Amino acid sequence: MTDQNSLQYTAEHEWILVDGDTATVGITAYAADKLGDVVYVELPKAGSVVSGGTVVGEIESTKSVGELFAPVDGTILEANAAVDADPSLVNSDPFGEGWLIKVTYTALPTLLSFDEYSALIAE
Repeated sequence: MTDQNSLQYTAEHEWILVDGDTATVGITAYAADKLGDVVYVELPKAGSVVSGGTVVGEIESTKSVGELFAPVDGTILEANAAVDADPSLVNSDPFGEGWLIKVTYTALPTLLSFDEYSALIAE
């Protein structure tokens, strides 16, 4: 499991792991829990150009459909094929095998720290 303190977060309940100019993105355990059992994910294709704050995919659960926002401007490097084949990974390992996309970004926006995100979901 990834050290959640080493991640950055958005107010839309996504986590971001920055490695050089690549951002790995997933949804938080809080978001996965609120969605319920994830049954389908629609992720952007590698090579797609995305803009931060725009919807780039959907996460469908037994309760509802959630949107996946791109947290950064950039190009999709990879979509997680394992999640496409087994969407339950989003629930069972949201900070590990349940990652969703990797984006080569052009600029990193202001993101939340673990403590800031924890305070947000405690409200």
